[in-house]
Amino acid sequence: MPDVTIVEVGPRDGFQPIGPFIPTDEKLAIIQGCAAAGLTRIEAGAFVGPAAVPQMADAEAVLSGTLALPGADPQMLVPNARHARRALAAGARHLVWVVSVSEAHNRSNIRMSPAESVAEFAALLPELEGVRLRLNIATAFDCPFTGRVAPEATLDLVGRLAALLPDAEYALCDTTGRADPAHVADLHAACARAFPQVAAWAFHGHDTYGLGLANIMAAHGTGVRVFDAAIAGLGGCPFAPGATGNVATEDVAWMFARMGASTGLDLGALLPVARRAAALPGGCPGGRVRQALAA
Repeated sequence: MPDVTIVEVGPRDGFQPIGPFIPTDEKLAIIQGCAAAGLTRIEAGAFVGPAAVPQMADAEAVLSGTLALPGADPQMLVPNARHARRALAAGARHLVWVVSVSEAHNRSNIRMSPAESVAEFAALLPELEGVRLRLNIATAFDCPFTGRVAPEATLDLVGRLAALLPDAEYALCDTTGRADPAHVADLHAACARAFPQVAAWAFHGHDTYGLGLANIMAAHGTGVRVFDAAIAGLGGCPFAPGATGNVATEDVAWMFARMGASTGLDLGALLPVARRAAALPGGCPGGRVRQALAA
């Protein structure tokens, strides 16, 4: 088992803000390249309304192609019960249910209050037997509309969800990239103390202010071993004004390799995929390692 698990979220969080539609075959080629480099957990897309996120209009086809890859574990993000059922009908066996701590962001993103999202998830649970689940706690640290989120609010939302489903992975998401390492460490430590029954914790960061890797290390220091990252540092939430890309997968892999922590990834195989993803029309790539190790 690797010391650290990197979840590749580029095909969802990385691709979703790109304007020109990425052909399905190109998405699958990048996903296949990620899998060949050792990334088994891949967030292949999201089942959302195509009017809201046009880049995800081919979610069924992308999921089907990813399921065909040997050893791949595609997870699909869903914001509500209707789209969760779409994902299940398409063959998804690993879902990511997203709900924001921030009332303003949840209403902007999902058109519901956080309480309504929790209630809808609770009602859906009987239909999710046998499905692997992750709970993404969006705006856990900061909201693009209302600013810093009180830790008590995040703990309250996690508590309501953990009461329904403790045996799942919970990801604290720095949706805007405005969290700092002390904030990340404090909130993760508080959640671990308050909810020891939770199966696993993950951290989803952005690199808006250049603190992505520092925040990953802060979470790692509290015992977190699952980290989201996007190939070539692509990304940014369309519903979080100002949020830029995710932490680059190749940067996270390089950092942990330098530290002697295994990730199961082949950086030499990953870099050509990162360069291909960075060249996508309309993309805004980030990261450092891809440039430092340019061929």
